[in-house]
Amino acid sequence: MSTPSPRQARRPAAPRHPFLDHPGPLAFAHRGGAADGLENTVTAFRRAVDLGYRYLETDVHATADGVLVACHDATLDRVTDATGAVASLPWRQVRRARVAGREPLPRFEELLEEFPRARFNVDVKAPAAVEPLVAAIGRTGAWDRVCVGSFSQGRVARARALAGDRLATSLGTRGVAALRLLSYGGRALSSLGVRTAVCVQVPEYHAGVRVVDATFLRAAHRRGLQVHVWTVNDPARMAALLDLGVDGIITDDIDALRTLLVERGAWPPADWSTGPTPPPRRPIGAPDLQPPRRPKAVDRPRAPTPPHAA
Repeated sequence: MSTPSPRQARRPAAPRHPFLDHPGPLAFAHRGGAADGLENTVTAFRRAVDLGYRYLETDVHATADGVLVACHDATLDRVTDATGAVASLPWRQVRRARVAGREPLPRFEELLEEFPRARFNVDVKAPAAVEPLVAAIGRTGAWDRVCVGSFSQGRVARARALAGDRLATSLGTRGVAALRLLSYGGRALSSLGVRTAVCVQVPEYHAGVRVVDATFLRAAHRRGLQVHVWTVNDPARMAALLDLGVDGIITDDIDALRTLLVERGAWPPADWSTGPTPPPRRPIGAPDLQPPRRPKAVDRPRAPTPPHAA
């Protein structure tokens, strides 16, 4: 077992949100384990879960009729046998697309139902996906199982405005820049999300500049933020980052990360998935589908009723 380095940044005493409640470093299967070429499919996520992964990373877009789909790209062209922008196509067309010519793109809500004890780190890829995502989390009661992030600070802020503190969120790009500034002893505005996020998810380097170092980790941990690094596929870099004190690794190579954590005695226990029997679920791809409704007014923060209107 590897001995923690004395130079490790001190970790947050307790996670800010139940999503992060987990022993040891968090291991995220990026798009279910994109190294296998079946990214964001039930097959990929099933393999990760069968290996013992508790945390699954995915991306979401909304179709033209408001169905939330697990898909990284704005178009179907790269990973499926179909073409066209997801946002311009109805679900009845998107559902016929096959990743690598074999696997359908799942709805995000189907993933929550198919893997009821997994936790999902969700990158919201487009503004139109924010409200369907919050609605899906609310319908399934998955508030403790989902963390929402985005390169767009506005999308993260919109999700929080709809859901409130029950929703875990990571910092957007401006929030990351603010945290980097704070790590150098500068000042930043709280409105950039540093005080409301539960974690920060960043690459080790960006444009040739190192993002994740001991100074950055200390700044994050002092503010109760976990630090998760993406997308790390080299076992040597995984080990170096864990020794530095990061709280999670996001990888395409789910076998390599699992092997490393097992060697370090940091893989979660085999019985992590025990718990109540999950509710019945619809089969993946079953015809369902009414487009998700917009979140009800009760899901939105309400202003207090003025005394004269009571």
